[in-house]
Order: sequence, then C-alpha cells, then structure tokens
Amino acid sequence: MRKTLLLVPLLALALTGAGGASAKAAKPTCRWQGGWQKLANRIRADVFCPSWVPDPLTGQIGGQWNNIDSVSKDRSYLIGFVWQEKAEEIHINLRGYPGVTRIPTCRNVELVGGKKRVTSIPCFADSRGQKTIGGFRVTVYTVNQDADQWHILYAWRHKGSLYTLSEHIAPPYTLPRIVQNMNRMMSSLVLVRPA
Repeated sequence: MRKTLLLVPLLALALTGAGGASAKAAKPTCRWQGGWQKLANRIRADVFCPSWVPDPLTGQIGGQWNNIDSVSKDRSYLIGFVWQEKAEEIHINLRGYPGVTRIPTCRNVELVGGKKRVTSIPCFADSRGQKTIGGFRVTVYTVNQDADQWHILYAWRHKGSLYTLSEHIAPPYTLPRIVQNMNRMMSSLVLVRPA
C-alpha cells in the first residue's frame, strides 16, 4: 500500500489526459474473436475483446501470453495476459461480472497480535475519478487486490454488469505510458455477444 501512496501524485498527473479516441478512427475489430466468442457463449453474457494490447502480448485466449483463463460458478471471469523478462513485466487483466454492478469483495488477511484476522475489503478501491474513453464511462481505481494488485484498473458498467481492465504498474513502462496503454486498450474494445 505504501508503494501505491507514493504513486498518487504521479498518477494524478497521468490520469488527467483526455484519453478519448479520434472520431475519425476506424471501428476496431477483434482479431482474436474465436476465443472471446467461446467465452461469451460459456458465460451466456457479453464480453469485451481487446483489439489492441501492448507488444508483445496478444489478446488470444489460449495463446502464448494467456496466463489466466478463469470462469467462476457465478459466471464471472478473469482473463489475464503476461510477458516477463528479467525485471520487466507487462501484465493485463480483463474481468466481467455478469448480472452484478457492485464492486466485489476480496479477503484481506492481517496478522494482529500474532493471530490471523480475515476481513472483507473492496477488490477495487481508491477511486481517482471518472473519464470517458472510446464511448465508455470508466472509473479509475489505484488500490486493487488479488490478480489486479499493483495495477491501474478501469471499471465500467454495461447492461447491468460490471467489467474491468487493468495493467500492472511495472517496467518497462512508465506510469504515463501505462495510462496511454490503458486508454488505447479501452478505445479498442469490441463487444462480443453470446451466440
């Protein structure tokens, strides 16, 4: 948490950019449609396929960089992509919570007086406001849990469901570049409906 607090002034500067896509930009297409269509069919809900992700990643579910492909009994999903080399990492996550719009809760385990204390905390916290990117009204979160820890996270709602996109704050990218990446990914999302 201390590391995150030190990033707050830098994050405030980075997040003030407009982040919108040009009105003349071509409509994005999902190059990895097959895996995202299977996911939409599996959970019986809309999903968002990224048509652009930071190099060398791809948005291919089941591809070389796909390290997390998880669907829970409640149909919520977590799809993650990661590249690592030496002290560098590019890691993005996409999540969806069909039929749920509230922020989920995560388990927090603390050692208090030599004993474990387990509490529930919001999985996404420390809102840094909202902005519109690629037609999506996103809320920006900087203190996140579980697979999104040390990530900048954008959350938005679509047809009664919560969706998120996050990227890990880590080299080789600087914080302003990560925000640029996030904005570009949001602008490139393609809606995939269940068949």
